[in-house]
Amino acid sequence: MASTIQIRVEDELKSKSDALFKDLGTDTTTAIRMFLTQAIAANGFPFEIKRQLESKPYAPMTEKEIIEKLKKSREKEMFRDADDVISDMRSKYGL
Repeated sequence: MASTIQIRVEDELKSKSDALFKDLGTDTTTAIRMFLTQAIAANGFPFEIKRQLESKPYAPMTEKEIIEKLKKSREKEMFRDADDVISDMRSKYGL
């Protein structure tokens, strides 16, 4: 017995995916079946899922770069004492 899955997608997405899968020698329905089969085999998404960031806030830095950034933040007083931050959070959230 077969089950039916119905989904709604934007017309442009459907047209582009139909064209892509046709170029790959298949159709959208078969591609969806392939996705589901691979998801079961992988016990999750069959590809990496991650957010795309505009910038990379955690880009690798050398020790020299880290020390330079810390020095600049101190010069511009862009820091707060950890005890003050904790105290503010406790007051704000009633902790």
